[in-house]
Amino acid sequence: MNKIKVSLQIISIFAISFILFQSASAQTRVERILINEAKRITKDNFSYRATTPKGAKVFAVKKPSSKMLRAIDKGLSDLFAIAKKNNYKKRTKYSDYTIFIAKADRTKAGRTYSPDIAVSAGQYAGSKYDNGGYIYAAGMVMAYNPCAFIIAEHTKQMSRVSDVVRYEGEHLVLYHNDRRLYNKTADHSKGGGHPILK
Repeated sequence: MNKIKVSLQIISIFAISFILFQSASAQTRVERILINEAKRITKDNFSYRATTPKGAKVFAVKKPSSKMLRAIDKGLSDLFAIAKKNNYKKRTKYSDYTIFIAKADRTKAGRTYSPDIAVSAGQYAGSKYDNGGYIYAAGMVMAYNPCAFIIAEHTKQMSRVSDVVRYEGEHLVLYHNDRRLYNKTADHSKGGGHPILK
């Protein structure tokens, strides 16, 4: 009887180890896919990995400052508060989110501080935002499951980081909680902007 118990315990340990290994391996594959997609979009290398104080994953071109990480958490906190107000429950944990901090392709729009990334014009081609095949964007959703988006690196005005994080997060919360409103507001080329949720 004791031999059977020991054998079952050993089998259980191996089974749990195998499941944990598979889970970690799958997570690593997903992260590699996300990193490759972020590189494809921005042409940047994301050499730094961090976690915000509240648990969001961050990949960045440079080591993010503690102010930047706190600003990301603030943006997510604002997002979750407005999601709760609208009775949205899915994707309202910090660990649900992966944020890529790319090199800013511009830091000013006219006289205004505006770190943005250059992305393909896509549906904005020919609009007032088209800069010859690309547009400047404060942020861009790049994956819905897991929730991931790209923002530009900031060196000041961290409240702008919080706003951009909240606004990109709105698309993801809507995608997972209210597909009708998501479909109506996902494409800003037809008008509309942020905040979507009030």
